[in-house]
Amino acid sequence: MANIKEIARIAGVSVTTVSRVLNNHPYVSKDKRTAVLETIEQLNYTRNMNAVHLITGRTGAVAVILPYINSFYFSVVMDGLAQAALAAQYRLILCQTNYVPEEELKVLDMLRNKEIDGVIIVSTALKPEVIESYTIYGPVVTCQNSGERQFSSVYIEHYAAFRHGLEYLYGKGHRRIGYCEGRQNGSSASIRQNAFQDFLAEKGLLFDPEWMIFDCMREEDGAEVARLLLDNPDRSGRPEAMMISGDHIAAGLIIEARKHGLKIPEDLAVMGFDNQPIGRLLGITTIDNQLYQMGEAAFGIIHEQINGSSLPVTRKLDYRIIERSTV
Repeated sequence: MANIKEIARIAGVSVTTVSRVLNNHPYVSKDKRTAVLETIEQLNYTRNMNAVHLITGRTGAVAVILPYINSFYFSVVMDGLAQAALAAQYRLILCQTNYVPEEELKVLDMLRNKEIDGVIIVSTALKPEVIESYTIYGPVVTCQNSGERQFSSVYIEHYAAFRHGLEYLYGKGHRRIGYCEGRQNGSSASIRQNAFQDFLAEKGLLFDPEWMIFDCMREEDGAEVARLLLDNPDRSGRPEAMMISGDHIAAGLIIEARKHGLKIPEDLAVMGFDNQPIGRLLGITTIDNQLYQMGEAAFGIIHEQINGSSLPVTRKLDYRIIERSTV
């Protein structure tokens, strides 16, 4: 099997020149680069990447833990991650885990086994202390607030963001407010639930458990919520506004509600979360929580840490309400 010494001999250049060509180094003359590349093709040379990784101490790859690849929320974060990784010439290994802790631990074990340079956790079922125990093997960044830890995090304040949205609905005159959420026991979902219940209690508003609907993950779930509301013929017995943790779910609700003659926002005001493309198309009032920027920032932090920055970073992103036509 050919090696770089043989390539150098046949091409009539130094081993250093061959190494520079293989690593796409700019300071190689055109003639020498052409000679090396032609020799590589002639010998059908393939680099031993395991050897390269041993020499450099890096794999050029970062693993991304996310529960579902087909979620709009996670896909926007992934877009930011992927664009930043591409600019840095890094490969991303996507690991769908379905919130199964054992599957998430398998990815962290890849870090321990030096198969990857770092791990970005978009959303997880693991406890922060479990994640923290792996930081001795390499950098880890989460896209949620885990408090003061030995790993970095990028996040928005879900409590403050949700309270801001509820204050906006209240300011529009809405007093009977319902709420759609994804996972009931998720870390961010639990924070939003606390914000919702605290807000209603402070304003002295009615809390109806039937207006707090969980497991809303897809557009079809939003449509099902619309049907549930329509099944109640007594308008005073249903919410007049819905706070929904995902524009795609809000879209499903709005489309189904309009099919049955429900006017948005006259009969039902709808406020989304995430500022997704479908929300922009349907004019959904929403909270922009900078998901794309979250992905960009997460990769930027881990790239810096792979290249020598050792201190954990905690970065809080801003959020804002985008006023459209559904409230």
